[in-house]
Amino acid sequence: MALTQIIGQIKDLTLIGECETAMEAYNLIQKESIDLIFLDIEMPGITGIELAGKLKDKTTFIIYTTGKTEYAVDAFDFNVADYLIKPISLYRFLVAIEKYKELRNRKAEIISAPETEFFFIKDKGILKKIRLDDILYFEAMGDYVKVHVNQHVYMVHSTLKIIEQKVSPPKFLRVHRSYVIALNKIDSIEDGMVVINKNGIPVADAYRSMLNQKIKLL
Repeated sequence: MALTQIIGQIKDLTLIGECETAMEAYNLIQKESIDLIFLDIEMPGITGIELAGKLKDKTTFIIYTTGKTEYAVDAFDFNVADYLIKPISLYRFLVAIEKYKELRNRKAEIISAPETEFFFIKDKGILKKIRLDDILYFEAMGDYVKVHVNQHVYMVHSTLKIIEQKVSPPKFLRVHRSYVIALNKIDSIEDGMVVINKNGIPVADAYRSMLNQKIKLL
C-alpha cells in the first residue's frame, strides 16, 4: 500500500507535503512546523541519512522508509523513531507510529519546570530533581543527551535544541553542535577547547565569537 494512502487512514496524522529530493524536504522543514517525516535513504542529490544529519538540532522525528536493510546502523545515529522496510504493511506502519508517539511523549516528560532554577530527569522510573547550578555541560549522543552533573552522568532521550529552550540562556551556551556548557563551570580555555572538570570540550568556529563575548577578561 502507498505511504500516502496509509497516512490518509490515520486520523491524528496530517500530511504537510511530499518531496522528491532530500533538499526539497529540507527546505519544506525550514518553513513548516513538522513533527515527523517519513524519509527514504536513497534519494537524488544528498541521501536521507545526510538530510537527517542536517536536521540533528531540530525536534523533528524521522521514520525511515527504504527497501534495504544495510543502512540501519547508520540511520539510527539520528533522531529516528523507526526503520520501515518496503513494501510497508499497515500493521508495521502502526507499530512505527506508536514508537514515535512514545518517544515524543517521553521527551515531554524528561525536563519540566523550565521557568525555575531546576528541572527533573526521569531516571529508572524515578523523577530526580536537578539544579541548574550543578550542571557542568550537556553532550549530544545521537538521539540522546548526556547531562553531566558533578560526578554523575544522566542519559536522557532529547535533543540539544530542546535543552537550550529549557535552560537559562545567560548561564549556558552552545559551543559546538554536540555541546552546551555552563559558562560558570569553565576551568580554562586552551587550544580551541574549554576545560570543565578536567574534560576538554571542543569549541566550533561558529560559536567562538559568542563565547568570547560571554567570558569576562581582566
